[in-house]
Amino acid sequence: MRLSKFGLIGYPLEHSFSKSYYLEKFEREGIRQVEYDLFPLKQIEEFPHLVADNHHLLGVNVTIPYKIEVMKYLDELSPEAEAIGAVNCIRIERDENGGVRMKGFNTDVYGFEQSLRPLLSERHQQALVLGNGGAARAVCFALDKLGIGWNLVSRNPQKGIPPQLGYHDLDQKVLDQHLLIINTTPLGTFPQIEQAPDLPYELLGEKHLLYDLIYNPSETTFLRKGSMQGATVKNGHEMLVLQAERNWEIWTAENSII
Repeated sequence: MRLSKFGLIGYPLEHSFSKSYYLEKFEREGIRQVEYDLFPLKQIEEFPHLVADNHHLLGVNVTIPYKIEVMKYLDELSPEAEAIGAVNCIRIERDENGGVRMKGFNTDVYGFEQSLRPLLSERHQQALVLGNGGAARAVCFALDKLGIGWNLVSRNPQKGIPPQLGYHDLDQKVLDQHLLIINTTPLGTFPQIEQAPDLPYELLGEKHLLYDLIYNPSETTFLRKGSMQGATVKNGHEMLVLQAERNWEIWTAENSII
């Protein structure tokens, strides 16, 4: 069996969930001749060279800040990735003549939707999505699938459709209308664990559900402040596990890796 390699691109990558998860999976499930590495790329222009220089590389995960930029190097997008305009999983197909074809997927949608669904109730009709990057796009796509309305919140709100809110717009009325709040920003990620989105946390209550895509630390300042007000909270660990397993299915489909 030939060696197969997978990995994660982004920058920086010091505190990656993916590598430890996949290495533990390979050991637990007896998957041999497979490696998973971290590829910190200071510039996205390094990506095609990475693919060309690593002939055993059959797939990569994509994280901040390249979920949108990487798409210009891909030959094909899945329907979800195309609709969202962001990619977090790439399947690399290689033929016997050295040809390479790359297809981008977005499994953030699957992981987020499946992990959020059990927490929802009838009162969660409207959501505030904090941030406006690639992860926010995936979250909004999933919310649309779930029939939940949403508004983006940004430090620098942009005009357009849909219009974005600024943090200064989040008064009691807005928070009472949006009982689901999702943080897609990196604020609060280790090691800057004291950081948090600039919400009026004192206006939150037990009817609110706060979801943070961050998994390290397990309780971010955003979640802790919400919990102190009685809100239900959830971090991004389960989302990552579900997403990782979906990535593996994509990479190994019609492939003799396992």
